[in-house]
Amino acid sequence: MAIHTISAHQAGTVTLGGELTVNRLGYGAMRITGEGVWGPPRDRAAALAVLRRAVELGVNFIDTADSYGPGVSEELIAEALAPYPAGLVIATKGGWNRPGPGQWTHDASPAHLRKAVEGSLKRLRVERIDVYQLHTPDPATSFDRSIETLAELQAQGKIRLVALSNVTQEHIERAEKTVPIVSVQNRYSFADREWDYVVDFCEQRGIAFIPWFPLAAGKAHGEALTRIAKAHGAASMQVALAWLLKRSPVMLPIPGTSSVAHLEENVRAAAVNLSDREFQELSGVVVPGAGERAS
Repeated sequence: MAIHTISAHQAGTVTLGGELTVNRLGYGAMRITGEGVWGPPRDRAAALAVLRRAVELGVNFIDTADSYGPGVSEELIAEALAPYPAGLVIATKGGWNRPGPGQWTHDASPAHLRKAVEGSLKRLRVERIDVYQLHTPDPATSFDRSIETLAELQAQGKIRLVALSNVTQEHIERAEKTVPIVSVQNRYSFADREWDYVVDFCEQRGIAFIPWFPLAAGKAHGEALTRIAKAHGAASMQVALAWLLKRSPVMLPIPGTSSVAHLEENVRAAAVNLSDREFQELSGVVVPGAGERAS
């Protein structure tokens, strides 16, 4: 496929909270930081180039967090893209502390979340955050109090839409008693289906599902993945992304990379259309004659 024909538009769209419609292939901005998701990237110019190229390719949903760097990912997004083009949605998160490289500790206390939101507003250079996600429930803080704090910040005009990450269905249901939830971000891929029931629940409720670690797909069904990718003239990871897009209309994959070439390869997945038979085989459904070449 010629580079100029690559576009995230080919993935279709999903609407967040009935307000913000984005293409269903986003970009996760964790990998533009330094090693261990800590400090600045080795090549700052390359990180900025990836962000700008993503937008050129029709990516209009960028996911980040204050803990990526910490702060570095948000700062790079603003440096590369602010003032932001119309229609670009930036989603960030709060609820983790970063004491060092590769280290993550909980803090979803009201005081921390208020401070985190103020920091993200400043680094992203915005007056209101499009989508703010609780990064993960905090065992030491009441989940309901964390959500109430985000609802208060929304009422103050600092957050437009509230979302969750790393949660169960029960968390979603509890949160929605306080504030509408527009998206849920959990670990998920065709080979990692622990949160299948949450995907189904989100689809029923019209909540976008954002899979993180979406390319951890080569660990299972390796032969099938390779064969199906070959039949489509695609890379294995493109097929893994195509599976996610076919899995649910509320699916919003956010593959991350620090390479423009890899970014373009990921976005090309929007044009890979799996057959029902291929989808079922990758889903672990036994398909008669599945080992035969797909037509």
